[in-house]
Amino acid sequence: MPFDRVIWIVLDSVGIGEMPDADAYGDKGSDTLGNIAKRRALHIPNLCRLGLANIKPLTGLAPVAEPAGAYGKCALASPGKDTTTGHWEMAGIHLEKPLPLFPNGFPRGLMKQFESRIGRRTLGNQAASGTEIIAELGEEHVRTGSPIVYTSADSVFQVAAHEEVIPLFELYKICETARDLLRGPYEVGRVIARPFTGEPGGFTRTSNRHDYAIAPPRGMLLDRLQAQGVETYSVGKIFDVFLGRGIGEQVRTRTNADGMAQTLAAMNELDRGLIFTNLVDFDMLYGHRNDVEGYARALEEVDAWLPSLDAKLTDGDLVILTADHGCDPTTPSTGHSREYVPLLAYGKQARHGVNLGTRATLSDIGQTVAQNFGTRIGQGTSFLAELS
Repeated sequence: MPFDRVIWIVLDSVGIGEMPDADAYGDKGSDTLGNIAKRRALHIPNLCRLGLANIKPLTGLAPVAEPAGAYGKCALASPGKDTTTGHWEMAGIHLEKPLPLFPNGFPRGLMKQFESRIGRRTLGNQAASGTEIIAELGEEHVRTGSPIVYTSADSVFQVAAHEEVIPLFELYKICETARDLLRGPYEVGRVIARPFTGEPGGFTRTSNRHDYAIAPPRGMLLDRLQAQGVETYSVGKIFDVFLGRGIGEQVRTRTNADGMAQTLAAMNELDRGLIFTNLVDFDMLYGHRNDVEGYARALEEVDAWLPSLDAKLTDGDLVILTADHGCDPTTPSTGHSREYVPLLAYGKQARHGVNLGTRATLSDIGQTVAQNFGTRIGQGTSFLAELS
């Protein structure tokens, strides 16, 4: 193995410019990093040192003559632009058709079955921002006990409920029922429990969110690593996206700060194998709420944390930084955007200054990790030889 340990960090939704087919998704002009940089000066010297600004021109950020990492960008080969599609493609799964969307809400017949099985009426059943629909329907939910069902521009069935009205264990059971019911043409990528607390006019979503994903096909990266006896430690929602398959130890996180702290803690626990982290605040808190300032601050916070990560690296470590899709907070849309994602790879023994170019698929990352640990997956071209 060229590298004993891989620390793979997904900066959820940090895209780096529209893909050629973005217009077909309503995302022409989307450029999460580029448009944020135009709106607000970014102070991210560590990411730039690794080669972020060498990938493409970014306002106010200068490319460096000798990047400390290898750099490039990845296209999404699968149709779609959601969390499940992006993460699955990293692991070598290419979808033939996008996961189903329900911009006008879910069919009434389906909702009647759902209501019958959970023993409650529902509210909403529309595409909406999570914070907005809770503000709109939260009071009625508290009064009636009816859970709020909504979707978004992504393939999701979300259920919101006040923790003092529908206890968490019941909300999770409701979501498990939805997951069981949503099959065939209704098989969305994720069912998501969205608990909240507070009073009318001041409802707040809690950190007790729980995702119920569809099962990935067999033979993806984490399956192959497990078969090789490679230990895998997941941080954040990675466990949920892959239903825990091929993952030994895992920890869920509440914030980016928690995810960064837990990644460092995982490095104390696992000295050989894969640490696979998702930092979700970019997407969940800022991209979907069109919060440019919050998104910019989150980028700077990760940048400021990188020296702490680097201080714990050993000679046998490889760090990979990437994303799963875009979510441009500067556009009218609050949904994900069809974008390339950045790719940065570095380590003490890794070659630096290598231009990895535009990769045809996110599976190139998974294939690189697979090759490093002596196996391979069904999609993607490894760039391991360019690093080692």
